[in-house]
Amino acid sequence: MPQIIVTAGEAADLTDGTLTMRERINASDFESDRFAVNLLERLRWAVGDANEMESRVSAWTAEPKEHEEAPELVEA
Repeated sequence: MPQIIVTAGEAADLTDGTLTMRERINASDFESDRFAVNLLERLRWAVGDANEMESRVSAWTAEPKEHEEAPELVEA
């Protein structure tokens, strides 16, 4: 059955916890306008969640770790 999958980042492996949406769909589902509108809303939420996850990961990896020492400055 076809499915829509939204993940954060460039993960090819869906087992690493980056999945924000996974929904099975059929072509017949789109016969209902209500289904289509609701699907787009869920998709918007999933993409927003994925963007937020990516932002948090980027911010976390950019912050210096507490156990890391700052490099020493060498005067010329």
